[in-house]
Amino acid sequence: MTTPDLVSTSELERSSVVANNTMNRERGLAGVNSYARELGFDPLAHLTARPAAPSWLDLCSGEGRAQLEAASALPADAVLTAVDLVGPLAPVPAPPTMERVIASVADWAPQRTYDLITCVHGLHYVGDQLGLLARAASWLAPDGLLLAHFDPDSIRWADSSPAGRAAVTALRTAGYRYSARHHRLTLEGARQVLLPFRYMGADPTAGPNYTGQPAVGSHYSSC
Repeated sequence: MTTPDLVSTSELERSSVVANNTMNRERGLAGVNSYARELGFDPLAHLTARPAAPSWLDLCSGEGRAQLEAASALPADAVLTAVDLVGPLAPVPAPPTMERVIASVADWAPQRTYDLITCVHGLHYVGDQLGLLARAASWLAPDGLLLAHFDPDSIRWADSSPAGRAAVTALRTAGYRYSARHHRLTLEGARQVLLPFRYMGADPTAGPNYTGQPAVGSHYSSC
């Protein structure tokens, strides 16, 4: 088995597979190409059911169209945070309830917790996927909900052998539910998560994943 040359987070984020990613650029809130369809879940209905001040963090948000559409239907005290490496390309002003952050999810962290955290097909372009999932668990409100697409085939040991089964087992032990049919992780409620993996680097040449789009291979050693 050939071991690829692994790259650092900064190198990965300059690579064409990440920097030019268009996977989540124009996805809206509802409809054919939407968060509701991809997640099998209505973010707006979840947020409007909250008793007060609903909050939503969208990681790898692209242009943030889903949150832009949700903003007009949510109360004035709602908090919407969209985080993306490239940031919004469309010159659409953000409403007062929405903050658009241009940052790497590898080292960004919020100053608050959220009722809802989503990452729609975003982990496919993140190097340390497991590290981000572990950190995001602590960003939830006590009764918050996290949903993220996840491809176990992208998780590899340092020698490139498959580590996806071990990763899914560890995530389930930590409280995540995983749907293999939908390639989707779900976590309910804030918690501290420690996963038995040490990130080694990323392979931007891993090739297409289940979406048919080029994605990143994430390599780990056990710890």
